[in-house]
Amino acid sequence: MTAVDRTGYRDVREEILRRIRVKIWTPGVVMPNETDLAAELGCARATVNRAMRELAEEGVLERKRKAGTRVAAAPVRRAQLKIPLVRAEVEATRAKYAYQRLDHQILAAPADLKRYMNAGEVVRLSCLHLADDRPYQVEDRWISLPGVPAARSETFSDVSPNEWLVKEVPFTDVEVTFSAQTATDEIAGLLAQPKAAPVFVTERATWAEGAFITFARLHHPQTYRMTARY
Repeated sequence: MTAVDRTGYRDVREEILRRIRVKIWTPGVVMPNETDLAAELGCARATVNRAMRELAEEGVLERKRKAGTRVAAAPVRRAQLKIPLVRAEVEATRAKYAYQRLDHQILAAPADLKRYMNAGEVVRLSCLHLADDRPYQVEDRWISLPGVPAARSETFSDVSPNEWLVKEVPFTDVEVTFSAQTATDEIAGLLAQPKAAPVFVTERATWAEGAFITFARLHHPQTYRMTARY
Protein backbone atom coordinates (compact mmCIF):
# COMPACT_ATOMS: atom_id res chain seq x y z
CA MET A 1 0.00 0.00 0.00
CA THR A 2 1.40 3.33 -1.04
CA ALA A 3 1.36 6.35 1.25
CA VAL A 4 -0.12 9.55 -0.08
CA ASP A 5 2.30 12.19 -1.24
CA ARG A 6 0.65 15.04 0.65
CA THR A 7 -0.73 15.10 4.16
CA GLY A 8 -3.84 17.32 4.00
CA TYR A 9 -7.09 15.83 5.24
CA ARG A 10 -8.50 15.83 1.70
CA ASP A 11 -5.61 13.64 0.59
CA VAL A 12 -6.20 11.27 3.51
CA ARG A 13 -9.90 11.20 2.64
CA GLU A 14 -9.15 10.34 -1.00
CA GLU A 15 -6.72 7.60 0.03
CA ILE A 16 -9.35 6.05 2.31
CA LEU A 17 -11.90 6.17 -0.52
CA ARG A 18 -9.38 4.67 -2.96
CA ARG A 19 -8.73 1.73 -0.64
CA ILE A 20 -12.45 1.15 -0.27
CA ARG A 21 -12.97 1.28 -4.06
CA VAL A 22 -10.21 -1.26 -4.78
CA LYS A 23 -11.48 -3.46 -1.91
CA ILE A 24 -8.42 -3.18 0.32
CA TRP A 25 -11.02 -2.31 2.97
CA THR A 26 -14.31 -4.06 2.25
CA PRO A 27 -17.79 -3.30 3.70
CA GLY A 28 -17.94 -4.14 7.41
CA VAL A 29 -14.17 -4.37 7.92
CA VAL A 30 -12.63 -2.59 10.92
CA MET A 31 -10.14 0.03 9.76
CA PRO A 32 -6.75 0.73 11.35
CA ASN A 33 -6.90 3.11 14.28
CA GLU A 34 -6.18 6.80 13.72
CA THR A 35 -2.70 6.67 15.27
CA ASP A 36 -1.52 3.79 13.07
CA LEU A 37 -3.04 5.26 9.92
CA ALA A 38 -1.49 8.67 10.63
CA ALA A 39 1.95 7.04 11.05
CA GLU A 40 1.53 5.14 7.78
CA LEU A 41 0.41 8.17 5.81
CA GLY A 42 2.88 10.55 7.40
CA CYS A 43 0.45 13.03 8.88
CA ALA A 44 -1.00 14.13 12.19
CA ARG A 45 -3.67 12.06 13.92
CA ALA A 46 -5.98 15.09 13.82
CA THR A 47 -5.75 15.07 10.02
CA VAL A 48 -6.91 11.46 9.89
CA ASN A 49 -9.63 12.19 12.43
CA ARG A 50 -11.04 15.01 10.30
CA ALA A 51 -11.05 12.86 7.14
CA MET A 52 -12.73 9.96 8.92
CA ARG A 53 -15.28 12.22 10.60
CA GLU A 54 -16.27 13.76 7.27
CA LEU A 55 -16.63 10.35 5.63
CA ALA A 56 -18.74 9.17 8.57
CA GLU A 57 -21.02 12.18 8.16
CA GLU A 58 -21.42 11.22 4.50
CA GLY A 59 -22.36 7.65 5.41
CA VAL A 60 -19.21 5.99 4.00
CA LEU A 61 -17.82 4.99 7.42
CA GLU A 62 -19.44 3.95 10.70
CA ARG A 63 -17.78 5.20 13.89
CA LYS A 64 -18.64 3.90 17.33
CA ARG A 65 -16.89 4.67 20.58
CA LYS A 66 -14.80 1.71 21.80
CA ALA A 67 -15.76 -0.28 18.69
CA GLY A 68 -13.54 1.54 16.22
CA THR A 69 -14.29 2.66 12.68
CA ARG A 70 -15.75 0.34 10.04
CA VAL A 71 -16.44 0.67 6.36
CA ALA A 72 -20.22 1.00 6.20
CA ALA A 73 -21.88 -2.27 5.21
CA ALA A 74 -24.55 -0.36 3.28
CA PRO A 75 -23.15 3.10 2.47
CA VAL A 76 -25.77 5.84 2.36
CA ARG A 77 -25.46 8.46 -0.36
CA ARG A 78 -26.33 11.75 1.24
CA ALA A 79 -27.41 14.74 -0.80
CA GLN A 80 -25.69 18.02 0.00
CA LEU A 81 -28.12 20.91 0.40
CA LYS A 82 -26.84 24.41 0.94
CA ILE A 83 -28.84 27.18 2.57
CA PRO A 84 -28.96 29.62 -0.33
CA LEU A 85 -29.09 33.38 -0.33
CA VAL A 86 -32.34 34.07 -2.17
CA ARG A 87 -30.68 37.07 -3.82
CA ALA A 88 -27.89 34.85 -5.21
CA GLU A 89 -30.39 32.20 -6.30
CA VAL A 90 -32.40 34.77 -8.26
CA GLU A 91 -29.38 36.53 -9.74
CA ALA A 92 -27.96 33.17 -10.88
CA THR A 93 -30.90 33.04 -13.30
CA ARG A 94 -29.88 36.52 -14.58
CA ALA A 95 -33.07 38.00 -13.16
CA LYS A 96 -33.23 41.24 -11.18
CA TYR A 97 -33.71 40.62 -7.46
CA ALA A 98 -35.99 42.67 -5.20
CA TYR A 99 -37.20 42.27 -1.62
CA GLN A 100 -40.22 43.53 0.31
CA ARG A 101 -40.81 43.28 4.04
CA LEU A 102 -44.54 42.70 4.49
CA ASP A 103 -44.83 42.39 8.28
CA HIS A 104 -42.54 42.74 11.31
CA GLN A 105 -43.48 42.02 14.93
CA ILE A 106 -41.84 41.10 18.23
CA LEU A 107 -44.01 38.71 20.20
CA ALA A 108 -43.99 35.68 22.48
CA ALA A 109 -42.92 32.42 20.86
CA PRO A 110 -46.04 30.76 19.41
CA ALA A 111 -47.14 27.25 20.38
CA ASP A 112 -45.92 25.67 17.14
CA LEU A 113 -42.33 26.66 17.98
CA LYS A 114 -42.37 24.85 21.34
CA ARG A 115 -40.56 21.88 19.83
CA TYR A 116 -37.63 24.20 19.14
CA MET A 117 -37.70 26.61 22.10
CA ASN A 118 -39.46 26.51 25.46
CA ALA A 119 -39.93 30.23 26.07
CA GLY A 120 -38.87 33.70 25.04
CA GLU A 121 -39.71 36.26 22.40
CA VAL A 122 -39.29 35.98 18.66
CA VAL A 123 -39.04 38.36 15.75
CA ARG A 124 -41.88 37.44 13.39
CA LEU A 125 -41.39 38.43 9.75
CA SER A 126 -43.29 38.01 6.52
CA CYS A 127 -41.37 38.85 3.35
CA LEU A 128 -41.69 38.68 -0.41
CA HIS A 129 -38.77 37.99 -2.75
CA LEU A 130 -39.10 38.88 -6.42
CA ALA A 131 -37.33 38.00 -9.66
CA ASP A 132 -37.77 40.57 -12.45
CA ASP A 133 -40.69 42.00 -10.43
CA ARG A 134 -42.45 38.61 -10.38
CA PRO A 135 -43.11 36.78 -7.08
CA TYR A 136 -40.35 34.25 -6.42
CA GLN A 137 -40.71 33.29 -2.75
CA VAL A 138 -42.87 34.15 0.25
CA GLU A 139 -40.78 33.88 3.43
CA ASP A 140 -42.46 33.45 6.81
CA ARG A 141 -39.76 33.66 9.47
CA TRP A 142 -39.45 33.44 13.25
CA ILE A 143 -36.10 34.44 14.84
CA SER A 144 -35.40 33.50 18.45
CA LEU A 145 -34.39 36.53 20.48
CA PRO A 146 -32.76 34.43 23.24
CA GLY A 147 -30.63 32.87 20.49
CA VAL A 148 -30.14 35.99 18.36
CA PRO A 149 -30.58 39.10 20.57
CA ALA A 150 -29.20 41.41 17.85
CA ALA A 151 -32.33 40.75 15.78
CA ARG A 152 -34.35 42.93 18.18
CA SER A 153 -32.81 46.14 16.84
CA GLU A 154 -32.76 45.13 13.16
CA THR A 155 -35.71 46.42 11.11
CA PHE A 156 -35.19 44.11 8.10
CA SER A 157 -36.61 46.87 5.92
CA ASP A 158 -33.61 46.91 3.55
CA VAL A 159 -32.11 43.45 4.07
CA SER A 160 -33.98 40.16 4.16
CA PRO A 161 -33.76 37.96 7.26
CA ASN A 162 -32.33 35.22 5.04
CA GLU A 163 -29.42 37.46 4.03
CA TRP A 164 -28.94 38.98 7.49
CA LEU A 165 -28.86 35.65 9.33
CA VAL A 166 -26.42 34.00 6.91
CA LYS A 167 -23.98 36.88 7.49
CA GLU A 168 -24.55 37.46 11.22
CA VAL A 169 -25.17 34.03 12.80
CA PRO A 170 -23.09 30.99 11.76
CA PHE A 171 -25.22 27.86 12.16
CA THR A 172 -24.09 24.35 13.07
CA ASP A 173 -27.24 22.24 12.64
CA VAL A 174 -30.16 22.33 10.21
CA GLU A 175 -33.47 20.49 9.94
CA VAL A 176 -35.22 20.71 6.55
CA THR A 177 -38.63 19.44 5.46
CA PHE A 178 -40.01 19.64 1.91
CA SER A 179 -43.66 19.31 0.97
CA ALA A 180 -46.27 20.16 -1.61
CA GLN A 181 -49.20 22.07 -0.15
CA THR A 182 -52.32 23.83 -1.28
CA ALA A 183 -51.79 27.57 -1.16
CA THR A 184 -53.91 29.61 1.22
CA ASP A 185 -55.71 32.55 -0.34
CA GLU A 186 -53.07 34.88 1.12
CA ILE A 187 -50.10 32.89 -0.21
CA ALA A 188 -51.76 32.39 -3.61
CA GLY A 189 -52.30 36.13 -3.87
CA LEU A 190 -48.70 36.98 -2.93
CA LEU A 191 -47.33 34.44 -5.41
CA ALA A 192 -49.78 35.49 -8.13
CA GLN A 193 -51.11 31.92 -8.30
CA PRO A 194 -54.70 30.71 -8.70
CA LYS A 195 -56.59 30.03 -5.47
CA ALA A 196 -55.83 26.58 -3.99
CA ALA A 197 -52.87 26.18 -6.38
CA PRO A 198 -50.18 23.68 -5.34
CA VAL A 199 -47.04 25.33 -3.98
CA PHE A 200 -43.59 24.03 -3.07
CA VAL A 201 -42.91 24.53 0.65
CA THR A 202 -39.61 24.31 2.53
CA GLU A 203 -39.62 24.38 6.34
CA ARG A 204 -36.18 24.97 7.79
CA ALA A 205 -34.96 25.22 11.39
CA THR A 206 -31.37 26.10 12.35
CA TRP A 207 -29.30 25.97 15.53
CA ALA A 208 -25.87 27.26 16.62
CA GLU A 209 -24.13 24.90 19.04
CA GLY A 210 -27.48 23.71 20.40
CA ALA A 211 -29.08 27.17 20.67
CA PHE A 212 -32.17 27.59 18.49
CA ILE A 213 -31.78 30.39 15.93
CA THR A 214 -34.68 30.49 13.52
CA PHE A 215 -37.54 28.70 11.81
CA ALA A 216 -38.58 29.64 8.27
CA ARG A 217 -41.46 28.50 6.09
CA LEU A 218 -40.71 29.27 2.44
CA HIS A 219 -43.40 29.15 -0.26
CA HIS A 220 -42.57 28.95 -3.97
CA PRO A 221 -44.80 28.76 -7.05
CA GLN A 222 -45.30 25.30 -8.50
CA THR A 223 -42.75 26.11 -11.22
CA TYR A 224 -39.91 26.22 -8.67
CA ARG A 225 -37.17 23.60 -9.00
CA MET A 226 -34.52 22.52 -6.46
CA THR A 227 -31.38 20.52 -7.31
CA ALA A 228 -29.20 18.57 -4.85
CA ARG A 229 -25.78 17.08 -5.54
CA TYR A 230 -24.36 13.95 -3.88
